[in-house]
Amino acid sequence: MTGHEEQGDAGTRAGRRSRALKAAGLAVAGFLVLGAATAGYAYWHLNNNIKSVDIDGALGDNRPARALAGPAASASAAAAPLPTGALNILVLGSDSRSGRANRSLGGGDSTGARSDTAMVVHIDAGRTRATVVSIPRDTLVTRPSCPLSSGGSTAVAHDSMFNSAYEVGGPVCAVKTVESMTGVRMDHYVEVDFSGFARLVDALGGVTVTTGQDIDDDKSHLHLDAGTHRLDGTRALALARTRHGIGDGSDLGRIGLQQKLVKALLDRMAAIDLLTDPAKLYRVADAVTASLTTDTGLDSLGELTGLGRSLRGLTSDRVRTVMMPVVPAPWDPNRVVAKEPAADDLWASLR
Repeated sequence: MTGHEEQGDAGTRAGRRSRALKAAGLAVAGFLVLGAATAGYAYWHLNNNIKSVDIDGALGDNRPARALAGPAASASAAAAPLPTGALNILVLGSDSRSGRANRSLGGGDSTGARSDTAMVVHIDAGRTRATVVSIPRDTLVTRPSCPLSSGGSTAVAHDSMFNSAYEVGGPVCAVKTVESMTGVRMDHYVEVDFSGFARLVDALGGVTVTTGQDIDDDKSHLHLDAGTHRLDGTRALALARTRHGIGDGSDLGRIGLQQKLVKALLDRMAAIDLLTDPAKLYRVADAVTASLTTDTGLDSLGELTGLGRSLRGLTSDRVRTVMMPVVPAPWDPNRVVAKEPAADDLWASLR
């Protein structure tokens, strides 16, 4: 073989290597662009899932004072410091039957909505401990005048069921009613609907709950023997809604089951490492964001993620669950009223 032929063969091989490297480079670049586009779409989709209500704008300044903000905890050089101040969040479970998914899970009338579950979540300064206070929906309260999005306002209503506030004035009236009866400023508002809660439980792979008695409730379609059970989304939701198959059939028995579910969800999220399973992380994030209505201070993925990061030290054993002290209403044995001074002492401890 002559020198010219050897040089020709070497040139051909170098050309092939060059073309192969270019093709590989283009492929890698394509995957990076595709990955970036997919990540961009996923972020847009999750962010777009979240619905919000401008509660601060609607209620103005005639509200309880905010808790003093504590010093921020250091995060990293590249990230903003994480807040550590105390927070009060009103969490409502909506019994809306709107939409096919909610109707199939909830049954009943498809018009209107009320707050089926109401919890004031108080997060202590430092954000490593919390108190969850459940408000029975059958509590009789003085419902304040609430602004309406259509203009005007609702009338003050005495001896009105607590959950009617949401029905007549939506999230704004629910927040105003809670602040009026507790004297505690709600820093944020989070509402979860029926189908979203069930989707979240399924995305987490179910939750484990232990019941101390048999549950036999035809209305919620839940039948469980006493003991420990792994529940999928549909059965977890049925447990949250069960009232007729336990105790005296009132809302008070159901609250205990709902509080068990809160801790079961915290335990389940702590037990699985979502960061090592991007597909599961996306399913959980999609389920969470699609089910939420928040105030405008939490209506973006970044704000929700920031809140979640600030609560990394909060585990279920550091969450205290209580019910607002109540007694039967003297004029209506099927309703309850706040038990004083115990109720006021409880709210004072959260201010």
